[in-house]
Amino acid sequence: MLKMLQAPKMTTMDRRGNRLVFSGLAGFLLLISPSMSSLYAQEYPSDVIRGKTLYARHCLECHGSGGRGDGPAAASLKVEPADFHRFRSFLKSDEELLRTIEHGIVFSPMHSWRGQLTDEEMQDVLAYVRLLSQQGQ
Repeated sequence: MLKMLQAPKMTTMDRRGNRLVFSGLAGFLLLISPSMSSLYAQEYPSDVIRGKTLYARHCLECHGSGGRGDGPAAASLKVEPADFHRFRSFLKSDEELLRTIEHGIVFSPMHSWRGQLTDEEMQDVLAYVRLLSQQGQ
């Protein structure tokens, strides 16, 4: 009688310590994909000091030194810059703020910083903007 071949089973642990079992090619791909993505998307500790320097160089013109949307160029803009001290800025998640820094806002002067700032620099600016938004509360 023919014996069915079974794909080898692979096990790993998730972040919470739960045991995960994978089998076959699909399981192998699922098993290695998190480790492959970690090669590209590493955890990066944000640096508020670097963020403040980058903010002064790239953001201060519109958002102002204190993040109130009152920078030297703010009066000439058709859409006023965000005031990071407003409650709605405080409520935004880090992902929302980072997406705004990275991609900008359509039909506004807030342009994309993708290609001009590295991922690490955008994280640093985010950390400083988050600090400004928390100081407003």
